[in-house]
Amino acid sequence: MKQVLIVDDEPSIVTLLAYNLKKEHYQVTTANDGTTALNLALATAFDFILLDLMLPQMDGMEVTRRLRQEKVATPIIMLTAKDDEFDKIMGLELGADDYLTKPFSPREVLARMKAISRRLQPAVTAPVDASIQLGALRISLPTYTAYRNEQRLQLTPREYALLLYFAQRPNQVLSREQLLNGVWGYDYAGQTRMVDIQVSHLRDKIEIDSKQPQYLVTVRGFGYKLEVPQNETN
Repeated sequence: MKQVLIVDDEPSIVTLLAYNLKKEHYQVTTANDGTTALNLALATAFDFILLDLMLPQMDGMEVTRRLRQEKVATPIIMLTAKDDEFDKIMGLELGADDYLTKPFSPREVLARMKAISRRLQPAVTAPVDASIQLGALRISLPTYTAYRNEQRLQLTPREYALLLYFAQRPNQVLSREQLLNGVWGYDYAGQTRMVDIQVSHLRDKIEIDSKQPQYLVTVRGFGYKLEVPQNETN
């Protein structure tokens, strides 16, 4: 049974989300302040965290920052009452996987969670030794992990899904719209900034110098492509 941590200081929202998630057979843990949420997320391997932006003691931004700093890769869907582009971008910059602006329906929350899960689902049936090798990068399909020179990369599920999407299409130029549809799995028309943020995060983890990327190359005016630099060896 998948475990979800719901973090919100509005009891009505916690009750609504918990009720609907339990109906879908999720195991639910709740918290109403940032400090409690951080401690729970560090101590338990949750499958998802639904995290309010405005919280007592420690806000959702800081919780996200600290979790990613501690290499906790659990998908985080940020919940915010602010329909503000800056807050959304900042949350994504810090490592959130998605966001929802209040008011939202429980059905939409579940759809977002299932979309994130689907990004990894094809690997479930992969052979035990199935992997994709691209130069010094290796992606293990059964274990949802990636390595550079056999050193494991600490990727979030969204970063892993993005890397896998690129790796399955080497040397193809992919537009931001293609990446949104293929990796996010639902309509994010016009929000291509999300792609740029996640590509930047991925470069920080797979490139020797993220300012001069060798793998994830920008094709100006078109998008991005993943290529293997000639000087890289397996």
